[in-house]
Amino acid sequence: MDMSKAIKALKLALPEVEFAMEGTQEHQTLNRGFFQSALQSDIVPACIVRPRSKSDISTFVKTIRPFVVADEAAFAIVGGGRQPAPGCSNIQDGITLNLGLLRGIQIDIENGVVSIAAGETWGPVFDKLVEIGLGCSGSRSSKGGIGGLALSGGLSIFSSREGFICDDVLNYEIVLGSGEIVNANSNENADLWKALRGGGNNFGVVTRYDMRTFKQGPFWGGALYYFSPSFPGQVEALVHELQKPDATADTHLMMSLGYTAMFGPEAVGMNQMYYTQEVEKPPVLDVFTSVEPQIGGLNTMRMMNLAEASREQAGDIPPNQRSAYMNLHVKADVATLVTGGEIWKAALEPVKDCEGLICSYTLQPYARSQLQASAKKGGNSLGLDPSSPIVSVAFLMYWNSKSDDEKILGTFKSALEKMRAEASSKGQLINFVYMNYSFNFQDPIASYGAENKKHLQGVSRKFDPEGIFQKGVPGGWKLFA
Repeated sequence: MDMSKAIKALKLALPEVEFAMEGTQEHQTLNRGFFQSALQSDIVPACIVRPRSKSDISTFVKTIRPFVVADEAAFAIVGGGRQPAPGCSNIQDGITLNLGLLRGIQIDIENGVVSIAAGETWGPVFDKLVEIGLGCSGSRSSKGGIGGLALSGGLSIFSSREGFICDDVLNYEIVLGSGEIVNANSNENADLWKALRGGGNNFGVVTRYDMRTFKQGPFWGGALYYFSPSFPGQVEALVHELQKPDATADTHLMMSLGYTAMFGPEAVGMNQMYYTQEVEKPPVLDVFTSVEPQIGGLNTMRMMNLAEASREQAGDIPPNQRSAYMNLHVKADVATLVTGGEIWKAALEPVKDCEGLICSYTLQPYARSQLQASAKKGGNSLGLDPSSPIVSVAFLMYWNSKSDDEKILGTFKSALEKMRAEASSKGQLINFVYMNYSFNFQDPIASYGAENKKHLQGVSRKFDPEGIFQKGVPGGWKLFA
């Protein structure tokens, strides 16, 4: 597809906007430097467009629209560039709409709202909120972008109490396929509002997110590492806590088996945990903080604020390495989660020699309180039953060499499918795939259930009847696939 006519028209319509053309140093720097994963920056668009305002984006959409309709243009939309699935926010030989210059954070203390421009990352948002004793549902990493989480579900330190990140989006300001700028909230375009809560990039270009804020002081949290024979006992403690009828909504727990050659030839256990009240060493976390034997010098548990917590997690993300995520969900069952860890460890063996390999088998529970909070806040598109807790199982991988792509991706895909089959045979599989941890072979939209998918398709037909964000934005997970 030749983009030259569309690019020429865009340049004429947007004379003040930055265009970085393929072959220029600016293009190379932007494409290489913006994405977390090299699987994304290996993709080379013909042009990168950097709007500064919602009116720029409206003009962009109005201008490119006839070319999309005529099958003469396609584009991608990138906010923070954290999602590693190839092509979800970049496009080979197409036009990448980079939202990185859309900046601005406004706090309305009286109404409990923080308005965040689509090009921001969570670190500056948290810095401003912490200064005035507030918090909001947002990425656990300060480097995370806004849209990838607020449009796909999103997990935060406060998820057990507040629900998914998308559940705390009170209003989306969005440019539709017509170029019209509208708001989507519980009172205005409510069907679009619910669809955007998990529907990804399928409906338009979101330019601003208005998020609910809440009072939030310092809290207890951090991470610790231990030797892997203790992992099954920690899984048992995790499931026990999840299944308590009076389980607290103030904990956020993540539990992993992880491998890096720096730690030696075997996988190690890691607990990342937070108790979101201002209580030092809360008893509810004792079973997770007292695990033995621990790896000395790596315990970061302490009182911290939201900004500090997010910076600590951001430090774990390798810059511009090759990376991939894939996931499934199961019931809170000890045997299923322990068996999954064994399947993952077996898969790890043949890829340990891959240069720079860092990978994990990561468990992230969705407490009953989290799923109930989602329902109370107007619902979302994810289709999850709030009656019982479930556990997200994510395979996270980072490595150095393109020559290892097939080996690593194929090995862990096979392991994931083996765990899926095992869980399904025991009646423990939950048919849900979380978009933000999905790889290209997965279909999160279908996993929301037939009724939710039908609703999403209906909203798309209503607000984007020409399918500008279906055929014109082919990356990500589409509604009519």
